[in-house]
Amino acid sequence: MAVDQALYRRATLSNGVTVITEPMDHVRTVALGVWIAAGSRYEDTPHNGISHFIEHILFKGTATRSALAIAEAVDAIGGQLNAFTDKEHTCYYLRVLRDHLAEGMAILTDMLLHPAMDAEAVEKERQVLAEEIKMYEDAPDDLVHDVFAETLWPEHPLGRPVSGSLASLGGLTREDLQAYMAERYRPDAVLVTAAGLLDHEQIVDLADQFLGGWAGRAAPAVHVPPRPQRATAYRSKEIEQVHLCLGVPGLAQAHPDRYVLAVLDSALGSGMSSRLFQEIREERGLAYSISSYQSAYADAGAFVVYAGTSPAATREVVRLILAGLVRARDGLTVDEVARAKESLKGNLMLALETPGSRMSKLARSEQYFGRQITLDEIIADVDAVEGEAVRHLADSLLVPDRLALAAIGPFDQQPALIAAIEEEVRARAGA
Repeated sequence: MAVDQALYRRATLSNGVTVITEPMDHVRTVALGVWIAAGSRYEDTPHNGISHFIEHILFKGTATRSALAIAEAVDAIGGQLNAFTDKEHTCYYLRVLRDHLAEGMAILTDMLLHPAMDAEAVEKERQVLAEEIKMYEDAPDDLVHDVFAETLWPEHPLGRPVSGSLASLGGLTREDLQAYMAERYRPDAVLVTAAGLLDHEQIVDLADQFLGGWAGRAAPAVHVPPRPQRATAYRSKEIEQVHLCLGVPGLAQAHPDRYVLAVLDSALGSGMSSRLFQEIREERGLAYSISSYQSAYADAGAFVVYAGTSPAATREVVRLILAGLVRARDGLTVDEVARAKESLKGNLMLALETPGSRMSKLARSEQYFGRQITLDEIIADVDAVEGEAVRHLADSLLVPDRLALAAIGPFDQQPALIAAIEEEVRARAGA
């Protein structure tokens, strides 16, 4: 295996597993994640949700450990073991005291390499996942973001929900799960990152001990960028509010202007002093929740404004959001840019104070940049953002003809709502 000496230590095992570490001597724990190049982006429509299904089923037992034995073993070392799936990756991670790292890795890698995949457990977890999807359907403030992605990127994997649908979940078989793992869960598609009170050589040795015998190559995956659509979508639910997302195509993860967009996001809607928060919530009292955010992937992104408001105020909120986006194309004030930059730096640094967040940062840097982005580099890049760059980016991104909108609300009970929203979008977005 070859090991690179750098600020962030990096090693590659002989089978292709990459290991990256960052020491944090002021903490007493280690956070370690095993990242798989598997997520909803790798799925076709009939198998939508399979990555998330596998994430769940791996906790249900191995060839030598039951689900209860896994839980008891983790508790016995005072550790935390969990996982998550997103559109482009699945991560299995643990956090333990340094002295218990070997035991923790033994449990985690046993789940990865020797899953029982018991037929009865698969069916039980299918029911659990179905309930998770139903719960999500009952949470319009969460669901609307998936509806927006589907509206902006129709018929594309990035537009599909990570959890899949009840229909796709019902069609997945145990054999499908095993075949997908055989394609995606392979050492050359695996990244191990660790941060905390650690020794790099120890992490590499443990990775080699537990993962070095893993063989095979992941199936080639060709990702085609989505083609954004200007569209509107509405779902009717008997709820008290209208939850809506209005946005445009954004920037990919590694885009050179990513921090320019972050400054625009902060000034426009992601902070308490931001324009939309102040005008819509503080000055007019039209919404409790109003914010902007960006979603970024390997080759695509979205910039979105979310609001939850009463049906009676919906048209006015849409008007104010659209007007705010148009005004942002004229640029920000000097004070807004300065405030947004300081807020952004503070939030970034605060978010990176824990081993878990540093472990995730190591992975994201490797996955999207192929190298480690240092904290000093982040600060310098934010400091370098100028008002004219923000104005130029806003003018190029916040284009009326690129707007998409998704909303969930009591539209069956109040059918005039959709017409009112559509009229406002046409009037303000230059339709």
